[in-house]
Amino acid sequence: ELHPFKDHPFKVKDDDAMIETADSIKKYGVLVPAIARPLPDGGYELVAGHRRRRASELAGKETMPVIVRDLDDDAATIIMVDSNLQRENLLPSERAFAYKMKLEAVKHQGARTDLTSRQVGEKSQTSIQKVADQAGESQRQVQRYIRLTELIPELMDMVDEKKIAFNPAYELSFLKTDEQQMLVETMDYEQATPSLSQAQRMKKFSQEGKLS
Repeated sequence: ELHPFKDHPFKVKDDDAMIETADSIKKYGVLVPAIARPLPDGGYELVAGHRRRRASELAGKETMPVIVRDLDDDAATIIMVDSNLQRENLLPSERAFAYKMKLEAVKHQGARTDLTSRQVGEKSQTSIQKVADQAGESQRQVQRYIRLTELIPELMDMVDEKKIAFNPAYELSFLKTDEQQMLVETMDYEQATPSLSQAQRMKKFSQEGKLS
């Protein structure tokens, strides 16, 4: 009856850590309950606890402890992101989509509670500040992560696999989709990935409409 959170940005892998968690659950059970919310058509949407659910499944459990809460989309998104951001070894793509989802949710909450008293520009500033502060990052770094969500999946995978470093990836995120596609083909052909200065030059050429 537990269904994954819609557009869950965190990957649930059957890696060594998952096997360890499953072994621990076999011995001691799930020590920290998951959080879920009721779905309109029955069943529950997991908000926090996707890895615990998979580990329980691997441990052969039929049930797991879950706290059920009535949460709106924004509150659920924020809890889902926050419960995963403390994990070590997060992939850049996971962090990027998580920050993006949380920023949207925080902005939306702000818009609801603060419809008249502030100008829009100021409010989004406050939202990004909030996300950055809670993540222990600078606003600029959060914005740079969110920018990575503009990369096509092939390039994003290369960032996750450490084939392209974070700084060049940020610059490449400004290329148009078809230009990013061309870049993937060129990298494959050349068996090389762009340096930071090459990525910056490509971005400049792209903005001037000269990237061939």
